[in-house]
Amino acid sequence: MWGFVIALISGALMSVQGVFNTAVTKQTSIWVAAGWVQLSALAACLIMWLITGRQEIGALFQVEPKYMLAGGILGAFITYTVIRSVASLGPAKSALLIVVSQIVVAYAIEVMGLFGVEKTGFEWRKAIGALIAIAGIIIFRY
Repeated sequence: MWGFVIALISGALMSVQGVFNTAVTKQTSIWVAAGWVQLSALAACLIMWLITGRQEIGALFQVEPKYMLAGGILGAFITYTVIRSVASLGPAKSALLIVVSQIVVAYAIEVMGLFGVEKTGFEWRKAIGALIAIAGIIIFRY
């Protein structure tokens, strides 16, 4: 149940962040806004690291496979694409498309067992659920 609540909060925060970042972009530039997001996120993480206890930073260099360390780079491009989509589609349409894309890609990652995720079997009911979400995009658009 707690995971459900956290996921709902995460979705809400992403929607608000997309609007905030788009507003900053309109007054600066996309890479200035994206850089600010990453810099302020670093500051927040450092503060939380100091508050919650200082686990070994050196453990980062032992992460395997090394490509897993690219999350920050992906984060920069996520920020860029969210800003661009909110600016061109508005918050609601962009959030809907982003969430459906997340569902489809996450399910593919699970089914194929990519990136070290435990492989799960294909289930038609989950695929149908994704198709219903895609149908929701079409209904929302028109």
